[in-house]
Amino acid sequence: MRRSTILEAAAAMLDDMPVADLTLNALSRRVGLAKSNVLRYFESREEILLELLDRGFRQWLAELADELPDAIDPHLPVEERIDRLAAVLSCSLQDHTAFSDLVSAQAGVLEHNVSVDVVVRYKRSTLENLTILADRVRQVVPELGDKALTICLMGVAMVAGLYAHGRPSASTVAAYDADPGLAALRIDVCAALEESLATLMTGVLHRPNGSKYRPREPK
Repeated sequence: MRRSTILEAAAAMLDDMPVADLTLNALSRRVGLAKSNVLRYFESREEILLELLDRGFRQWLAELADELPDAIDPHLPVEERIDRLAAVLSCSLQDHTAFSDLVSAQAGVLEHNVSVDVVVRYKRSTLENLTILADRVRQVVPELGDKALTICLMGVAMVAGLYAHGRPSASTVAAYDADPGLAALRIDVCAALEESLATLMTGVLHRPNGSKYRPREPK
């Protein structure tokens, strides 16, 4: 119950602030515990946020289970189904901003300051979530076959990068406003993700064997 209380408080805080601003001190005050007591239930702030990331992933998957079959006509040509799938996936994430923010912080922040056991547990859950997502993708675009899992993994990486770039600093926004010539560098996350996913899936569809290039082994 105490772990659940801490997680619910952290989730509520992420509705009002970005991941970078959530601190253990603030979370401790929110739940009415000393920081040392919070750390009795979680080994670090990062473990708490990884738990929320996993929960957010599962909630998103549950919504997609109902949304995808209704949104995509299985009789459409494969290219149209890919375009529609990319649109549904990218637009659905607009309602999951905290999840997207956590994804963007995963590799660079959340997977640090945690034990091997925590990372193993989280990675296993992530693989399970990605496998479920790949199954959802194959239901509407079965032509992608075994490549669906790789597409989903790369898609999550795209979300991480695009979401980070889609929330520029105040100085960057001011720079864009000061120099209209920089407008091409502004990123609309939803539109960019939709285009990127469609391009990725179309590319995989037409290159089923993947790249022939293999990097040299390190000396």
